Amino acid sequence: MNQDLEKAKNLLAEGNYTCVLCKGETIHTSYSRGVKPLLDLLTEKEDLQGFSAADKVVGKAAALLYALLGVSEVYAGIVSEVALTAFATHQITVFYDTLVPAIRNRTNTGFCPMEESVWYCDNPEEAVELIQAKLAALQGK
Repeated sequence: MNQDLEKAKNLLAEGNYTCVLCKGETIHTSYSRGVKPLLDLLTEKEDLQGFSAADKVVGKAAALLYALLGVSEVYAGIVSEVALTAFATHQITVFYDTLVPAIRNRTNTGFCPMEESVWYCDNPEEAVELIQAKLAALQGK
């Protein structure tokens, strides 16, 4: 684990954030849940190549978004097996505390809709479209 990832992991715990990205002195933090922080970073079009990220829960949707952002290393409190496969495919180093078969939804009645939306997708650009379509459907748009 490099220094940036250690810093991100510590900030994640200390600040009770959901997501932290670090590279040198540049730090991005978020309290937003799910994939929202990553979608926001994509919208901002900031160069995050080589950043390290710490995240509480990482499913395949988040893993593919991290790949698109250019993150090089990720720490996850909880990570799904399909997320690990996506990280390996996109050559992102990952550290984690708990490995689960799949991320569950917030009510624990099934799988996370974001993870389900990209279950058979390995292309990060395509994943963004699938994630946005699922979010729109969930919001009734």
